[in-house]
Amino acid sequence: MTADGAQRPPRLPLEWIAASLRRERTRAGLSLSELAKRAGIAKSTLSQLEAASGNPSMETIWALAVALGVPFSALVEPPASTVQVIRAGQGPEVGSEQARYAATLLSASPPGARRDIYRLRAEPGPARESEPHIPGTVEHLIVSTGRVKAGPAGEEAELGPGDYMTYRGDVPHSYEALEPGTTFVLVMQHI
Repeated sequence: MTADGAQRPPRLPLEWIAASLRRERTRAGLSLSELAKRAGIAKSTLSQLEAASGNPSMETIWALAVALGVPFSALVEPPASTVQVIRAGQGPEVGSEQARYAATLLSASPPGARRDIYRLRAEPGPARESEPHIPGTVEHLIVSTGRVKAGPAGEEAELGPGDYMTYRGDVPHSYEALEPGTTFVLVMQHI
């Protein structure tokens, strides 16, 4: 509470801001010194923020966002899970009045996104290891038949018919058929 009895707005967890700053600074290829200079703040202030200490003001965060060329929200939004799995039969479903037909929105296309859609067949054997794709690539996978183990290294998930998964495609990832006749749809989204 403030001195006049008003409720203070909740503070953003410093860990969110720290992780976002490190991610965006690394993505931009900037040193601590260079980013601090561009944002017009002390290097020690930036170092403290990336260490999840300090007390950043809106102005400081805004200056950093401008220097990084990202929206303010990119530095203060809660971290999103890097992997999302929607099991068959789960997710918000909308039915048709005209036919026995239902749709589940798995992922809305962000503005300016480009997508490639693939139908894949796989058989048990060695996993298909994929190198990182261009920065910003996100993959969406929906299993049609069989079972597959897929995802970023260390975050793989086993999926069956109708299961959906999304993950970053700009990091090492793999696909491994667990049953004969495995098929799935892969959407590669390039932002």
